[in-house]
Amino acid sequence: FLGSHRLAATSTTVPALLNSTSNQLYLHFYSDISVSAAGFHLEYKTVGLSSCPEPAVPGNGLKIGERYLVNDVVSFQCEPGYALQGHSHISCMPGTVRRWNYPPPLCIAQCGGTAEELEGVILSPGFPGNYPSNMDCSWRISLPVGFGAHIQFLNFSTEPNHDFIEIRNGPYDTSNVIGRFSGTEIPGSLLSTSHETTVYFHSDHSQNKPGFKLEYQAYELQECPDPEPFANGIVRGAGYNVGQSVSFECLPGYQLIGHPVLTCQHGTNRNWDHPLPRCEVPCGGNITTQNGTVYSPGFPNQYPNSQDCTWLITVPAGYGIHLNFTLLQMEPYNDFITIWDGPQQTAPQLGMFTGNSVKKSAQSSSNQILMKFHSDAANGGIFAIYFYGLYCSLSSLCFNLLPHDFVACREV
Repeated sequence: FLGSHRLAATSTTVPALLNSTSNQLYLHFYSDISVSAAGFHLEYKTVGLSSCPEPAVPGNGLKIGERYLVNDVVSFQCEPGYALQGHSHISCMPGTVRRWNYPPPLCIAQCGGTAEELEGVILSPGFPGNYPSNMDCSWRISLPVGFGAHIQFLNFSTEPNHDFIEIRNGPYDTSNVIGRFSGTEIPGSLLSTSHETTVYFHSDHSQNKPGFKLEYQAYELQECPDPEPFANGIVRGAGYNVGQSVSFECLPGYQLIGHPVLTCQHGTNRNWDHPLPRCEVPCGGNITTQNGTVYSPGFPNQYPNSQDCTWLITVPAGYGIHLNFTLLQMEPYNDFITIWDGPQQTAPQLGMFTGNSVKKSAQSSSNQILMKFHSDAANGGIFAIYFYGLYCSLSSLCFNLLPHDFVACREV
């Protein structure tokens, strides 16, 4: 067999000179049961085969392989940003006329696509030639969660105002636009803060320009700062990544100053959308819980000077209020707490407390008490007053709302 062709030689005629077109030759001799003859004698020698023509290197591509003989394989790659159109590998075929099994491929800058590598290039359609008219192309940069894209333009030229590129911080048409550019000025670098980034390009029916070439590179996104420890309060929420939220609650007796819910913002430097809140003891206020603690302003630190704070404590009708001074350290006579058995200072006074007062408790006959604290311009102090509601019947006992507890109260 000569290549893929079968040549037969019989009788006494000397066959003509044969040339194989492959680097292998198969010779088969056959004789039957009848007449014998002298047979044959042949000689062979190696000769150089003609090669396939050198394949063309695609524009914006690379050719790998410098041998073009039978069965040799040449491969092709495109430069970053271009897509290979055709076969990436071609082979030199045997035969009288050498040829490749496929034509060389092309490298094309396509309209849209998906980029999943940690770095890459995106080109306008037809780059570096002019882009076509009436194009709407979207590329999605899809990176692992926890990474954003750093985008840098290397070339930029579009019809001003009519043809433009948008960079969106997310995979949707509604995602936040972090950059929209048109004209000939090369845009500055951008940082997306989502693991999915959209590049959208639009051209109208008129002037065509060379378009754009941009590079992107993944960078690792950081978490927002840990909000804990949160003094005198509780933080609820499992994560501090972009888009995640945490909420804040204060311990009883404290008031939240600031926003109760914070969300981790997009951006190179991670931060919350509002300053961290804090829990402080308010200077006065209306309290409607059936039990709790009233702390001095600034607790557990000493209260400030020149304070005048008023608290109104209200429990349900039919209940009284029991007060227990669990901590009382005040400047005698100059700093003091006054308590009235009702919502106004015209109500009967339950007592005035100052210094390290011997009387550690007080009890109202109504469901409201007014409590006023005053400090002068010198020396600080600290106090904590626990209160709870008591249900009062016509008998001489008021029953504590806390399980298994009761205390005696005045008859009403």
